[in-house]
Amino acid sequence: MAPQNKRGGKRPIPQGEQFFTPGATGLRAAVERRSAVPMTFLFTQVPRWVAPVLLVVLLLVGFAVANPLGGVAVLPVLAFIGWLAYLSWPSLGVGGKLLRVAMLTFLVLLAATRFGAF
Repeated sequence: MAPQNKRGGKRPIPQGEQFFTPGATGLRAAVERRSAVPMTFLFTQVPRWVAPVLLVVLLLVGFAVANPLGGVAVLPVLAFIGWLAYLSWPSLGVGGKLLRVAMLTFLVLLAATRFGAF
């Protein structure tokens, strides 16, 4: 069942700037094109609370479990954050880019410690 807004209909696609980076070619254009369907599904068909709750649960499992299972739990969080960072990179300022690099570095180190790299 699709999420409904306050009036009982499906949530509309958010209004805003263009989803695709103007003039993008190669890998960026391919990733943006392939990301359109999952992003649209995630933001219109899945309840808003599902993605954040799932990511928090996986991250907490990654913190709590100090073996490779914890590393496996962190990998989807790392992939999702990396995917969003890649998509948003062209529109970010220096501070936003540094924050994403720091977050991805933290997640890579967390996963590496759970897999026994340190």
